[in-house]
Amino acid sequence: MNKIESWLGMGKGELWSLIVSNAANLAIAAAILFVGFWITKRVSKSVTKMLHKKKTDDSLTSFISSLVGMGLKIMVVIAAIGQLGIEMTSFIAILGAAGFAIGMAFSGTLSNFAGGVMILFFKPFKIGDYVNMQGEEGVVKEVLIFNTILSTLDNKIIILANGAVANGTIVNYTKAENRRVDMTFGIAYGDDLKVAKGLLMKFINEDDRILKDPAPFVGLGELGDSSVNITTRAWVNHTDYWGVYFDMHERVYNEFEAAGLSIPFPQMDVHVQKEA
Repeated sequence: MNKIESWLGMGKGELWSLIVSNAANLAIAAAILFVGFWITKRVSKSVTKMLHKKKTDDSLTSFISSLVGMGLKIMVVIAAIGQLGIEMTSFIAILGAAGFAIGMAFSGTLSNFAGGVMILFFKPFKIGDYVNMQGEEGVVKEVLIFNTILSTLDNKIIILANGAVANGTIVNYTKAENRRVDMTFGIAYGDDLKVAKGLLMKFINEDDRILKDPAPFVGLGELGDSSVNITTRAWVNHTDYWGVYFDMHERVYNEFEAAGLSIPFPQMDVHVQKEA
């Protein structure tokens, strides 16, 4: 008690006199804190229930509920302090200046924080999606408030800042149910184009993973420098994309030669002239 008296610069009698004279304000301030925190808890629970009914992502639900609760608690504490007769103008000004300084110091972190909120709210991708963003490709493993974590096909872990992700281009390969497999196969000049197109269509029709609608396409795409290039397009479920892609290339390699077709490679003819 002596330490408190020394710190406040008043005697024991003066301290008790101050407490008694402000007993009503203290009681009201305590009531504001008690009732305010109770209401804050109820509001936070109501926000959580509302977000769950709307099937909002669990991470976003927890974040918004915590943010609402924290904001309301700060308001309650400020109201209780004001009830005690403490001048709040200077206090709020100091709090605002401190908040501004902290905001400037952590501008990058706040940008990532805002980016995380945008990602969780608009859901351009979800856990398990295969994406390309910020020049990196991989499966989304976690979506956190500040970072998004990818796992590459060779099992590398990539951590991306949400601020850059939210403001950059995002390519989601698994958002849509179906994907189109685009392939190009070259045959030599002089080979039978009809035979090549017929074989490619045969490979497509024999693969149950390839969808009939939209219809597949096989056509002459380009007369290249060393080959006649045939464009092949087929629609598949996104989970079958790479399986179809690799199997088609393997069948072309194994069966084109037996059908009298050759797979050319870049060539250069060099003519040597002898001087007389």
